[in-house]
Amino acid sequence: MSTLQIKDLHVSVLTDEAPKQILHGVDLTVRPGETQAMMGPNGSGKSTLAYSIAGHPRYEVTSGEVLLDGEDVLSMPVDQRARAGLFLAMQYPVEVPGVSMSNFLRSAATAVRGEAPKLRTWVKEVKQAMSELDIDPSFADRSVNEGFSGGEKKRHEILQLSLLAPKIAVLDETDSGLDIDALRVVSRGVNRFQEQHTDAGVLLITHYTRILRHITPDVVHVFAGGRIVESGGAELAHELEEHGYDRFTPKQEVAAS
Repeated sequence: MSTLQIKDLHVSVLTDEAPKQILHGVDLTVRPGETQAMMGPNGSGKSTLAYSIAGHPRYEVTSGEVLLDGEDVLSMPVDQRARAGLFLAMQYPVEVPGVSMSNFLRSAATAVRGEAPKLRTWVKEVKQAMSELDIDPSFADRSVNEGFSGGEKKRHEILQLSLLAPKIAVLDETDSGLDIDALRVVSRGVNRFQEQHTDAGVLLITHYTRILRHITPDVVHVFAGGRIVESGGAELAHELEEHGYDRFTPKQEVAAS
């Protein structure tokens, strides 16, 4: 049973001129089996939070804590965070020319599981996961994300989620760039992950409520000015859809992601 705790997190971003403070005291706990949605306008700091948890070198944690099952995440290098059970589905997945999807996935699974999966079992596992996400089997031989459409990249992020089975999954705008059919497929993949791993937690970062029509969150947070400014149930997302973020965003936004 895994819990992610973020305590009074302050983060600045390195710019050409000087460090710029982005997060201004974030407090958040994602418990086992929970799906939490983080919603907010552009520039509010949502992606900064995601990348800070994952250990992106551009972001400097100036104070606060990030704990996974009580262990200090911030003291871990990026690869150790992943091995500990943290997973980040990126808003803009990167291309890795020359590395096939099949080799990438097996190498990642070996690192996370501590041993190489048996080949026969692994091939069956990958084929089933790809089928569930409507991914053409030929993609296994292609370089990671190279020449993939936006929807194909997002499906492969969820494929990684399925195969790596992390303790905590941070999904940064997984719905961006998806058409209606791809949104349904990706949403089913997230729901399937939660059903199969009831001790895992999901933090879903999004601008819009359309993905929340397919994935029902236990908690919805409004993120503005580099912090959580309100939390509630799924009804809060519907309120945001109807009224927008105006009441949460002063004319001069404090943070930018």
